[in-house]
Amino acid sequence: MRVLVVGASGTVGKAAVSQLSRRHQIVTAGRSGADVSVDLMNEASVRQMYVGLGTIDAVVACAGHVHFGPVTAMTPVEFRKGLDDKLMGQIHLVLLGLSHISDGGSFTLTSGILDRDPVRAGANAAAVNGAIGAFVRSAAIEMPRGIRINAVSPGLLEESAQKYDGFFPGHQPVSSARVGLAYVKSVEGGLTGQVFLVD
Repeated sequence: MRVLVVGASGTVGKAAVSQLSRRHQIVTAGRSGADVSVDLMNEASVRQMYVGLGTIDAVVACAGHVHFGPVTAMTPVEFRKGLDDKLMGQIHLVLLGLSHISDGGSFTLTSGILDRDPVRAGANAAAVNGAIGAFVRSAAIEMPRGIRINAVSPGLLEESAQKYDGFFPGHQPVSSARVGLAYVKSVEGGLTGQVFLVD
């Protein structure tokens, strides 16, 4: 299959590419350092990317940023960061990509652990992750032409544990291999409307 991985240069993206590239042709996309340049928050950029790529068998979204900070000091502008970036960026990939996905193809989005195992300063991430899961479950019943849609919800990756030291007290880091296999399950399997948890 021809698989588009958006955000392939990040920790989660690298985990997905490592496993998926064993059996599939990978096309990477991102703001820089990828096969294709795209800004997920810009609808015109997403449309241009799809037109340039032609038909894709699967889209894997591993991109998006959220705001980490205490609710007591958070501004509405800061809260919107995650909504506009991680949530709407991934939804743009789905809404604008439906006509570019082959029959029986798939979308795989990425959420995260914080909507089910919250930490201090993680309310924005939790809200975004929960919204991604809700979108996937609902959108799955409307996908045309046998197209599937799922999400992968990884815990704190071992490679990111030092970077986020202190933010995830008591969380057991997960391996990149396990996270990558969840993307394989979504792309190669037959399930739809699922959020694959990697705790």
